[in-house]
Amino acid sequence: MVRVGLFAGMAEAAGRRGLEVAWQGGTVADLRAAVAAACPALAPLLVRSVFAIDGRYVADTAGVPAGAEVAVIPPVSGG
Repeated sequence: MVRVGLFAGMAEAAGRRGLEVAWQGGTVADLRAAVAAACPALAPLLVRSVFAIDGRYVADTAGVPAGAEVAVIPPVSGG
């Protein structure tokens, strides 16, 4: 399992501040797909969101190690 932290609009769409996803290892792209499958309401936001592992932004090709602290950073707008 991987615990994924959710913030702002992501937390609102999911109805919670995080979720646990069954995880056998893989890339951020794989985890993005697993999060979308676990909570389909997040799918539209996931396309435009950035993932962070252990406090660092990562590309979709980055591996997600076991026990990593994962956060999904939703798109922000403002003026």
